[in-house]
Amino acid sequence: MDKYDEIEHSFITCYKKFGNRSVRVLLGFYKGQYHKFLISTFFFVVKHAPSLFSALLIANVINGAMEGGDGGKRTILINVFIWLGLLVIHLPANWLHNKYKSRVIRKTEAGLRGALVRKLQELSIPYHTEIQSGRLQSKIIRDVEAVETLSSQLFVNTMNIVMNLVITLSITAVKNRVVLIFFLLVAPVTSIIVVAFRKRIHMENRAFRQEMEETSARVMEMVELVPVARAHALETIEVEKLKEQLEETAEKGYRLDMIQSHFGAVSWCIFQVFQVLCLGFSGFMALHGLIKIGDVTFYQASFTTVVNQFSALINLLPILTKGLESVSSIGEVLISDDVEHNEGKAEMKELKGNYSFRNVQFTYKGSKEPVLDGFDLEVKEGETIALVGESGSGKTTVLNMIIGFITPSDGRLLIDGMEIGDINLRSYRRFISVVPQTPVLFTGTVRENIVYGMEHVSEEELAHAVEAANLKSVISKLPMGLDTMIGEHGANLSGGQRQRISIARAIIRNPRVIILDEATSALDTISEKEIQDALDRLIQGRTTFIVAHRLSTVRGADRIVVLDRGKIREEGSYEELMALKGEFYEMERLQMALR
Repeated sequence: MDKYDEIEHSFITCYKKFGNRSVRVLLGFYKGQYHKFLISTFFFVVKHAPSLFSALLIANVINGAMEGGDGGKRTILINVFIWLGLLVIHLPANWLHNKYKSRVIRKTEAGLRGALVRKLQELSIPYHTEIQSGRLQSKIIRDVEAVETLSSQLFVNTMNIVMNLVITLSITAVKNRVVLIFFLLVAPVTSIIVVAFRKRIHMENRAFRQEMEETSARVMEMVELVPVARAHALETIEVEKLKEQLEETAEKGYRLDMIQSHFGAVSWCIFQVFQVLCLGFSGFMALHGLIKIGDVTFYQASFTTVVNQFSALINLLPILTKGLESVSSIGEVLISDDVEHNEGKAEMKELKGNYSFRNVQFTYKGSKEPVLDGFDLEVKEGETIALVGESGSGKTTVLNMIIGFITPSDGRLLIDGMEIGDINLRSYRRFISVVPQTPVLFTGTVRENIVYGMEHVSEEELAHAVEAANLKSVISKLPMGLDTMIGEHGANLSGGQRQRISIARAIIRNPRVIILDEATSALDTISEKEIQDALDRLIQGRTTFIVAHRLSTVRGADRIVVLDRGKIREEGSYEELMALKGEFYEMERLQMALR
């Protein structure tokens, strides 16, 4: 089990046991590293020793000065040298404390993002289509950062608070228990303030987090639409749309800021009142000879420390609320069970390419109307099947089912005689290649985009794929050939060039099953003919599924399946369907008239 497994497993275990807003869920991220925090805590105490004991040392020096004589001198020197000694060890202790603390938190931060990224790869395609990518980006970047901030605050500030309170109250208890009782009165007041504000701060934090996710999604959408907006002179409209969202986010942030600032102001005022009362209380005790004059300074400084620690504890509430809200947000991804389960299923050693759809039904989540309704189709090894029909007829759904992105809601899909639900889909997909309607390219070289995910590809294999995809003439015009960098989404290439790279990526895998989803839709007439010839050679002996709106591109298919509202209306070769003079005939006649 790697660190990503450990983080995900610990989170889910704690989530189920304690709920999504428990600090114990946060602690689950750090399972197996608690000993490093203990080491860090030790050095934290050591590095803060000068400030922890400063009030006592100052009081001792004042009392020594008032005592006078050799005893007073000795008291002053001892306390001065103790303070200097504590200062000497501060720097190495500080370095060691931060070394252990930062190493754990930063590694866990990277591990948490890694767990999220891997989980996103495991989640189903329908899950990704239902949630905006900007929201997912916000969870990976902003929410993990908020968890890291919370971790730092909890493990540093909490240690500081506990340490200061324990040492200060312990020294006070030894010196004067009456003063200790006065100090402890601060605790119930702190609890009352926290209870009064906690729910409201939680509500405002959640609202702000959700608004930030929406903003992230809108910004990503706007960036993708920049060319469209520019082409239609809609820049001002896009700016106004996003401005409304940004103003709404600012309003939610303003309300959160106001409740947090009011919370801090109320607690500060109450604690200052207590501090003034402490000064008067210790002053009267010294006036009546119950404590030494120097102890007034000690008790005032000690009470300041106590007040500051309770104030710090209260100030942790907004950070804690925000961090736990981010833990909850991350949990929405990590605990999702909408994943593709392949463990324990049969691995495919080979794929012949026989498919059997038997009364297949499919309905998308949240919809009442089935996309496929009683779909029956038998496909033999090596056949080329073309799916045609109007938009929304179910063509893409059939392709997604063949790839294994979705499975039938009802009915059966057999692949080489095996139920699709019994197959390890990762092993199955090694034998298929997909050329989508919209080419998907990443920032990298042309070579890297073609051989994506493959190792030890020879130059001969690469050259063959380039030739077969009619990409050779394109490569020759690029400044660095195959090693030319492609911009984001292939922005520096034409649509046809992007599609050819996508086709070359499919060819180089030497698949047993090929899926072409409008593979030539982005090409001009000449390039379409050249690539169609290459594809005709490629599909020989391989099971091929083609979705096309240009009916002229499917003439060579063994069978053409005409879909309408999830049902097969017609099925046969091009010649058979044209002779039938049914739906396909009318579609082809209409397209020919428009050419």
